[in-house]
Amino acid sequence: MRSGQKVRTLGVVGTGAIGVSWVVLGLEHGLDVVAWDPAEGAEERLRAQIPNSPLVEPRGTLRFAESLAEVGREADLVLESGPERLEVKREIFAALDAAAAPDVLLTSSSSGLMPSTFQDACTHHPERVLVAHPFNPPHLVPLVEVVGGSATSSDAVDAALETLRHLGKRPIHIRREVPGHVANRLQAALWREAYHLVDQGIVSVADIDTAISDGPGLRWSLLGPFATQHLSGGPGGLGHVLEHLGPPMVDWWDDLGHPALTPALVEKLVDGVDEELDGTSAEELVERRDQALRRLLEIKADIGLG
Repeated sequence: MRSGQKVRTLGVVGTGAIGVSWVVLGLEHGLDVVAWDPAEGAEERLRAQIPNSPLVEPRGTLRFAESLAEVGREADLVLESGPERLEVKREIFAALDAAAAPDVLLTSSSSGLMPSTFQDACTHHPERVLVAHPFNPPHLVPLVEVVGGSATSSDAVDAALETLRHLGKRPIHIRREVPGHVANRLQAALWREAYHLVDQGIVSVADIDTAISDGPGLRWSLLGPFATQHLSGGPGGLGHVLEHLGPPMVDWWDDLGHPALTPALVEKLVDGVDEELDGTSAEELVERRDQALRRLLEIKADIGLG
């Protein structure tokens, strides 16, 4: 896809949680969506979920394709959200590459696979293959990580960034491939220490969640970790913080844990979440979370932080 080229038909491959959310995003923006998923009953499940999604107003049309090739032929942009298995990605992208016009971007929602590991399966136009990794649910959470592979052209990256912005996203360009991209690596660092603290009996699962959701998580959702740290330094800003609190922080780094994800720890974490939620269903929690996300995004936009 050339930079500035308009998307009229969005192709969505895989209609699990991420795929459904991509479909909702396309419909909200008035795009025609052609979706495909090989699982039995996938179309029925997709159509059943769309009316329950918090659509502002569905202005586009949805059609379920009969094959991957059909998605490739008809879409102006393809968003793939299939299983996180390399051999499956390679098969999907090889089929899409064989069917799609040369200027159609082929993107993967992969949360950790690097595009170079499946891009070479595309023998026609590997330069238009890249990762566009969203965060669940993609129709609400603005972040998308754009990662090019060794064969991805700069034009494809630019076109992906521009198109995602047009769809209301806040894309960032990951300039070098690393497993897990960036945001998931940051999450993994926090989870590692959280698991360690629970494993050592220092704090409960529920208190870990409170420590983040009612503490730094509130500030991070508005400004992010660097800008938040800068503000904590007063007039001296980040320089003051690093000068005075940097050395103790390095000592904390040296004391961080390296937990093993043993069956016993897994059981402790799962039981801890069950106790924390106390019977609240996942469906109810998702509905409340999504309502709060919409209101938070509206507030950020109103005060100029969106």
